[in-house]
Formats: sequence, C-alpha cells, structure tokens
Amino acid sequence: MQQLILIGASAGGVGALTSITSALPADLPATVLIVMHIGAHRSLLPEILQKLCPLPVKHAEDSAPLLPGEVLIAPPDRHLTVEQHQGRPHARLWHGPKENHTRPAIDPLFRSAAAACDGHVIAVILTGYLDDGTAGLYAVKACGGRAIVQDPQDAHAPDMPASALSYVEVDYILPLREIGPMLARLAQRPPPPDDGKPQAPAWIEDENRYARGDTSVDRIEHIGTPSGYTCPECSGALWKVDGGGPPRFRCHTGHGFTVRTLSALQEQAVEAALWSSLRALQEQLRMEQEMLQEARRRGEAEAENTHRHSVQKLQGDIETLRRLLSR
Repeated sequence: MQQLILIGASAGGVGALTSITSALPADLPATVLIVMHIGAHRSLLPEILQKLCPLPVKHAEDSAPLLPGEVLIAPPDRHLTVEQHQGRPHARLWHGPKENHTRPAIDPLFRSAAAACDGHVIAVILTGYLDDGTAGLYAVKACGGRAIVQDPQDAHAPDMPASALSYVEVDYILPLREIGPMLARLAQRPPPPDDGKPQAPAWIEDENRYARGDTSVDRIEHIGTPSGYTCPECSGALWKVDGGGPPRFRCHTGHGFTVRTLSALQEQAVEAALWSSLRALQEQLRMEQEMLQEARRRGEAEAENTHRHSVQKLQGDIETLRRLLSR
C-alpha cells in the first residue's frame, strides 16, 4: 500500500516546513500531507515551500487521489482528512467542527490517515504551542504507523513536541535538520507487513466522524462520559472521551479539545469576562459621579450621601479588579 507522510506544525512552522520539504528528493515514493494552523486566513504556504521544495506543492483538493511525489497542504478553514476510494487514498476536505480551537487541525488528518491506510503512514510533529497533534500521533502508533517528533529543545515553540513525547512512544526524536533526510530514507523502506499491524481501535473511527460533521447526542454518549464542563465554542455540554492518548473532551456538535487547550480557552474566557466587568464598573462609576454632582446641585443631602457611598464602593471594586487583571 502507498505510504503517506503526515506533518503537523503551528507557531514557527513556516521555517520548519521549509527546512524539511527542501530536503526531500524529487523521486519521493510517498505523498506528503501538511497541516499548519492558519485558521481561515489566506495562505501563501504552498508558494513559500515551492521556492525550495523539489516536489510540486499545492493546497489539497477535495476528493483528489493522493499521488506519490507531491506535497499537499490543508487549505484555510478546512480539515484535511484521508479516505479510501476504490482501493486508493483520497484527500477529503471538511468544514467540520473545530478541534483544539482550530480548523484545519492536525488531529483529524493523523487519525483519518492512520485508519484509512492501515498504519502505512509516517507522522511528524513539529514546533507549536499547546498540544494539537498528540492525540492524532497516538492514533498513528495505535494503527502501526511510525512517529517522528522534533526535539523540543530544537523547536521554536516546544509545547507540541513535548506533549507528543509525554503521551506517545515515538520512533525518532530529531533536530529539524535531520527530519527531512530521515523521511526520505523511511519512505524508501517497505512498511511492515499488513498481518503484523494492529487493528484500528474503535474510538479512532468514532472520532473521525466528528471531523466530517457526523455528530449527534446519541453518538457522543458512545465514546465518552459527561464531564460537567461547557464547550467554549458553542456552550454545549462536554463529554470526556474514553479513547487513548491525552485527556480530551467533545461536545455533541463535534467540537473537540484536549484538557490543556480547554484550560487555555477557559483562562481566556475568564480574562475576557473580567475586562468586560471592568468596563461595566467604570461606566457605572461615571454615572454615579454624575448623579452625585446633580444631587449636590439640587441640595438633596440624602441622595448625595447615597451616591457618595456608591462612588466609593465602585472605586474600591475597580481597584480590586485592576489588581486581579494585572496578575
């Protein structure tokens, strides 16, 4: 079966991907699929990589067959996944629920390719913040694929490589300069025989459905247990996923988060709420000050006293909130 090379990158990824793809041979007998966290923004990554890469580089197209010797990049705002059609792997693009607060995300590509290609994949985690890609790399290894992680000390942002090493028994930990040549060598080696590969765990295909938008309350109940947490994307209830890899959560609409990403988003939500509260308190203070001046002008002693106390209390609350935000 044809081999696929999967690469996931985030912060610092342009330089890392340029280094790797420029080191690939022009006769590479594998397809290279890349996900970089670009969100919905216009991407010039194919043009950037093509300047030094000896292989053709372009954005992946939906339903196109995956051919050896080409580099395909997930387009903006679409999850890139892999499906088998008439015995050949094809690219599929989905505007499915965000995973780890991003689309395209790394996990959907790694999971889908691992299941569709019976582990005939080589997956690479590069520089990036938080931990997208860790669960997907775990799925690759669970299906018999091979895993490479950039040495965290060599990465612009070490979070993603370090997370992968915490949860996955990887095959190689390499500095950036060695990853491209290693991929070229591995692509030339025959993959392990199919009869020696483990069967894909059921949770991988269950989660693959979510990238395609195939979600429901009944389906989420089959792969997880209620967590008591709320989805930062849609405010729905989150279930803790029972599959392998890092702890993670999903809502029934399909949004997925590792526990680390969920914590980071909750922190952002708390900070946003605090700034909103500060704005409201400052507006309330200004209103009370205006009413205090009006009470003085009208000689209303009781109202003046009430508004003075309100002003003093609001000033204290604002100062407390400012100190909290400054931390």
